[in-house]
Formats: sequence, structure tokens, C-alpha cells
Amino acid sequence: MSQLPLVSVICLCYNHARFLRQALDSVLAQTYSNIEVIIVDDCSNDGSVGIIQEYLLKHPQIKFISTGHNRGNTTAFNIGWRASQGIYIIDFATDDVLLPERVAQQVEAFEKLDSTYGVLYTDAEYIADDATHMGYHYKRNPDGSLNDYAPSGEMFADLLGKYIICPPTMLVRRQVFEDLNGYDETLAYEDFDFWVRSSRTYKYYYLDKITTQRRVHTRSLSKGWYKTGNKLLASTVKVCQKAAAMVQSEKEREAFIHRLKYEARQAYLTKNYKEAAQLLHLLRQQTNLPVFYQFLNLLNRQKVNLSFLRKVYYYLKYRN
Repeated sequence: MSQLPLVSVICLCYNHARFLRQALDSVLAQTYSNIEVIIVDDCSNDGSVGIIQEYLLKHPQIKFISTGHNRGNTTAFNIGWRASQGIYIIDFATDDVLLPERVAQQVEAFEKLDSTYGVLYTDAEYIADDATHMGYHYKRNPDGSLNDYAPSGEMFADLLGKYIICPPTMLVRRQVFEDLNGYDETLAYEDFDFWVRSSRTYKYYYLDKITTQRRVHTRSLSKGWYKTGNKLLASTVKVCQKAAAMVQSEKEREAFIHRLKYEARQAYLTKNYKEAAQLLHLLRQQTNLPVFYQFLNLLNRQKVNLSFLRKVYYYLKYRN
């Protein structure tokens, strides 16, 4: 019988002590047998390292790396995957949970695909701090069947245009990271940039299974996405600047315009005026500014604070 492909699970920890045991237990409970577990701690100060040491004593096969000082997700992950040997890689934040069949199901599906496919992704369950159910990433019918857009194949335009994939569900072919030289360490977050760069060369495949529990809590990176002055939005601008040179078709240009309009609105309505100006400049390079965005540009230059409109919108949308 042939050897199962090695899968490296890069467990990224930064102050995840509350969730760390559940996360690591979920990796160790995988039904798939050929797994390399690498924990990278980004200089946690909440007791996470003590918990990690407990697991190292019980499970000497686990590899542990400390970044020495806090270096951020992109750099921490790059340290981990470069120390790994797996044919397939999972970027796993240790506040999330892998369901027991996750790796086995994904590898089985990936092994049926040819080398043009670089990323396989699935659905995810969203859970709260206490692990209670909050919903799923994709909409589903009462019988559980998918009722949402989750494409496979060439996905550059899809990923450029809008948020589709739940990041922790991805299984990535190692060669993709080799080709991209890992994540861009100048960025505050990795997902958007990775999607754009990898999908320019590789196909994606959607496996219609729920393989992962993604935790949504007050310290989640995404909670600070559009806070005034945050580094995440500045990284989004950088990725959009990169993407401008990658667009090759009218379909991709329309998707890019859709993204720029959305990000410019969000930036303006969260008082990130510098980033809004940069995004509107990129939009102007792609198309003549529609009247609404000409007006938005004027308001942005004057730094007219209409942030209350965004709060009212989300209150009305989610009050039920």
C-alpha cells in the first residue's frame, strides 16, 4: 500500500490560551494518520506557552517554534511552513477547531485532482467563545444542501471581486507556497493577497463538506477590520495595488471595480480617509468615476464624517 501524502498542520498561536487545548486536541484527533504538527507561538503572554509545553511532553512528535518576539501572522506562518515537510499545508489558527475527518476528506478529494489545482476549500461552522453554534459560512437549504455560490476551477475574478472562502478551511498544495515564496510579510493579514496571487496561476476546488469550526470572538482579527487607522485596511490597499497589474480580462476588471467600490465605501464610512483616497484613485484608473463616487471623493477630501450611516445600516440589517 502506498504511503499517504504528508500533511503539515501549521498551528499559529498568539494569546489563544482559552482555546488552545481544544484546538490542539482537534489536530491530534484527526483520523488521517500521516500528519506533521508544527506549533508556532508568536510570543504569547497569556500562558499559551505553558500549555504548549504540556502537549510537547505528552506528544513528542509535535514540533515547536517560538518567533522570539511578536512578528505577526504572515511572518509566523512563513516560519512554520518553511520548517515543514508536508506535500499539503494547513494554516491553522489555534482558536479554531478541525473536525475529525477534516484532513482525510480533503486529501482524498485533492488526490483526485491534477496539478493545476492548488487549493481545496470547504464549508465551515461558526462558533462562539463557548463553542456554541452560530451558523455556517455558506447558506444551506433545510435539507442541508448547498444554497450558495462556492465555485471551483479558475477563480481569480471571483476572489478578486468579493469574499467567498472561509480561510481556515483551506488545504494548500505545498508547491503553491513555494511558487509564491509564502505570505507577503509586509501585510497585516494574508488571505486576500494569497487568494489573488495564487488564483492567478492555480485552480481552486470546493469540497461540499463542513470540516472546520471557526471561532468568532471579540479578539478575532476581523473584528478590527475597519477601525480607524488599522493596519488591515492599509494592507487591503496594497493588495489592490498589486491586483491592478494582474487584471487580464473585462470580467476581471469588472470584479476589481466591484471590490474597489466596496472597499472605498467602507474606508470612507470608517474615517479611513487616506485609504479611501487611495482606493478611489485606483477606481478612477479602472473606470470613469460614477456620480456617486465623485461625490464620495469630494466628501472624503473634506473629511466629512458620515460614519453614523454605517452603524445605522448594520443595526437595521442585524437587529433581528
